[in-house]
Amino acid sequence: MSFTIDSARNIFPGTLTADAVPATTARFNQLSAEDQLALIWFAYLEMGKTLTIAATGAANMVFAENTLNEIHKMSFAQQTQVMCDLANRADTPIGRTYATWSMNIKLGFWYQLGVWMADGTVAPIPEGYRPSANASAVLEAIKGLESGQQITVLRNSVVDMGFDTSKLSSYSPVAEPVVPPTNIAQRTKVTIEGINNSTILSYMDNLNANDFEALIELFTPDGALQPPFKRPIVGKELVLRFFKEDCQNLKLIPERGVTEPAADGYTQIKITGKVQTPWFGAGVGMNVAWRFLLNPDNKIFFVAIDLLASPKELLNLVRS
Repeated sequence: MSFTIDSARNIFPGTLTADAVPATTARFNQLSAEDQLALIWFAYLEMGKTLTIAATGAANMVFAENTLNEIHKMSFAQQTQVMCDLANRADTPIGRTYATWSMNIKLGFWYQLGVWMADGTVAPIPEGYRPSANASAVLEAIKGLESGQQITVLRNSVVDMGFDTSKLSSYSPVAEPVVPPTNIAQRTKVTIEGINNSTILSYMDNLNANDFEALIELFTPDGALQPPFKRPIVGKELVLRFFKEDCQNLKLIPERGVTEPAADGYTQIKITGKVQTPWFGAGVGMNVAWRFLLNPDNKIFFVAIDLLASPKELLNLVRS
């Protein structure tokens, strides 16, 4: 047997992921633009009461500054139209600009709009707005999720807005500058119960230190990474770009793991633990599993990051 990316995806099939997240995201995407915007404002305003949302950094927002200033000067009616156009993925200049931004820039953009909405300088939810029955059901579904899953739905909802980049003849992705790696002397090494594999420990340590160049050298040339609820990203160049654009300043807190031999000299390893994001800091830890498949040279051929169904899944390390 020779592993392929598709067969590698099936390691540790008993891992229970938070299927409520893609299901809720899909229901959100079926709502009207007005309902979508109302739920986004709920997420920022209501979640902000119990979760600490980090202020946006200057480096993150420099690329969105001109667009934000343009919107800030508009009338309430124009502001509402812009936000509806983004939700409807309309072909507008702002929609095209928004589509090129990285996830963090998009999150920062909506965060700033939320701040302005709260202080009355950006259009609020229209007076007399009443959510549809579907919107009310989605809202209750979001309320029923644990905090780590809520912020994943929120992230998914805004990342998919803007004009469809597949319809652009060409475009250049726009991302915030890559921060320098943490100085080696200031790094804290992780420990994982049941795991002493050097590649796995280096993966966690390098990602925590934003040392993406060292991190990518742990992968095979045709290695792949599968983000939660996404298709695998294949090849070192694309995986490195994902790390730089979507993984800066994450804090990985692996707790325990299990190692098993696989076919053809490969090794499969499952780790469970938490991930904290720069947007919510230590206030929210997403319960995750990392499923690694290492080749006989101890290089990463495949790793899947799974958002777990419940905190109980942190203890689920069995193969099936």
